[in-house]
Amino acid sequence: MLIGEVARRSGVSARMLRHYDRLGLVQPTSRGGTGYRDYSPADVRRLFHVESLRSLGLSLHDVGRALDDPSFAASGIVEELAARAEERIARDTELLTRLGRIGGSRPDDWDDVLGTVALLGDLDSVSAGKRQSAALSSVGDRTVPAEALAEAVLREPATNVAGALRWALAQTGSDAVTALRQGLESPDPDVRRRAIDTVVEIPHPDATELLREALGHDDDRIPRVAALELAARGIADAIPTLITMVFEGNNDVDAADALGELGSADSTVAALLAGPREASVRLRVTQALASIPGTAATQALRTLALDEDRSVALTATYLLDRRE
Repeated sequence: MLIGEVARRSGVSARMLRHYDRLGLVQPTSRGGTGYRDYSPADVRRLFHVESLRSLGLSLHDVGRALDDPSFAASGIVEELAARAEERIARDTELLTRLGRIGGSRPDDWDDVLGTVALLGDLDSVSAGKRQSAALSSVGDRTVPAEALAEAVLREPATNVAGALRWALAQTGSDAVTALRQGLESPDPDVRRRAIDTVVEIPHPDATELLREALGHDDDRIPRVAALELAARGIADAIPTLITMVFEGNNDVDAADALGELGSADSTVAALLAGPREASVRLRVTQALASIPGTAATQALRTLALDEDRSVALTATYLLDRRE
């Protein structure tokens, strides 16, 4: 089969076939008297093998070794090719993400594109000063998408930079909540901590709803932070978590203050009194009642003033004196 026929049937150009011939990769079995290349069926099969291996990303040098060198290990080269492919995918994914963020900022001209690229680059800078400056600059004429700010704040170790990023992210409203939701489910506790610390600074109804969801989080710290912020927003859903905090002694003073902010519901006082009976718990409950207004809390303090534990009784008596 002459070179033109092989090219038509294989899809490999005659020019590439000549290149393969010069490299010794696919050489025709014979040549006619006029010098025309004559490919046998075995030559054509080898050609298809070459094209198959090239489709996997092998160089022509490695293709030749794979076909001619019995010691050339297939598993090793396949693993190497897989690693290269993963690297390319990671680079392309990063590029796609960055392009999407630049497009999301709706640039008007190339100056806007370059400015956004610079801000995104500064968010990844090793310099804390540059990261902070980028966070502060992202609110204004040249905005940075919420996803980029969320990723930055979730990995930011510097307190002052994290504060700037949280402020900038809060300006994006509901977009910030969407971007941070995934952070609360991260397997990394530091990422979860940064996520909840950012959500509490977002004054948006979607953030309030996310805080409600966070009350059931498996990470004990997340519900506590969410409950304190919900109480500040006047959301009574936080009460059971706040009561548990008093019982367990986890931020119990802050929890007591938060219960006081939520008012004087008799059910809250009843739930506090129904807690564990250890003296240490009763003492914390007594102290918490000081922050809760209303007659139910006053009556509970009168009962605790007769407590068998001296510390509890004295604390309740002191608080009653201050009330009355």
